[in-house]
Amino acid sequence: MNDHRTTLAIAIAVIGTVGLAGCNRNNEAPVVDQAPAPMVSPSRSPALEPAVAVPSVQVSSVTVGSSAAADKSVAAQSTLGTRDKMIVSVQTEGSANGAEVGARLTNQDGQMVDYRTVILNTSGAETTNIEFSNTEAWPAGTYTMQVTVDGQPAGMAQQVQVQ
Repeated sequence: MNDHRTTLAIAIAVIGTVGLAGCNRNNEAPVVDQAPAPMVSPSRSPALEPAVAVPSVQVSSVTVGSSAAADKSVAAQSTLGTRDKMIVSVQTEGSANGAEVGARLTNQDGQMVDYRTVILNTSGAETTNIEFSNTEAWPAGTYTMQVTVDGQPAGMAQQVQVQ
C-alpha cells in the first residue's frame, strides 16, 4: 500500500508540474538577446582613454593684408584696393600632421566668396598664408575672413574693407 501512495504522490506531482507549465504557456517572458560583456585587456583601460580628441594645433593669430614678407608675416591692413590680393596669415602653435587649415572669405551679405585650404605638417610654431586673388576687381564692400582648423572655426575672424 505504501508503494501505491508513493506512486500516487509522484503522479500528482508530475500532473501538477505539467499543468502549471501549461498555464504559463501564453504568458512566457520575452526572450532578450544579451551580448556578452566586452573583454577589457589589462594593458588598456577604457577609463584612461580620452572621450574627446583635443586638437594638437591652435591658432594664435590671424592677420589680413595684401603682401607677405619672406618669413610669411603679413602687415595688417584694414583697407585694401579692388585689385589687391587678400592674404590671410595664420600663426599656429603646437604640432600637426595633416591638419587642414582653411580660410573662408565672405562678403558683407554673408555669402561665401571663396574657401581655400592648406595641409599643415608641423612640430612647433608655424606661419601659414592663404591667398585670395580675383582676375576681376573685387567689388567694393566689407569682407570677412574666418580661419578654420579641420573644419572648425579657429582664431578671431578678421574684416577688411575693399575700396
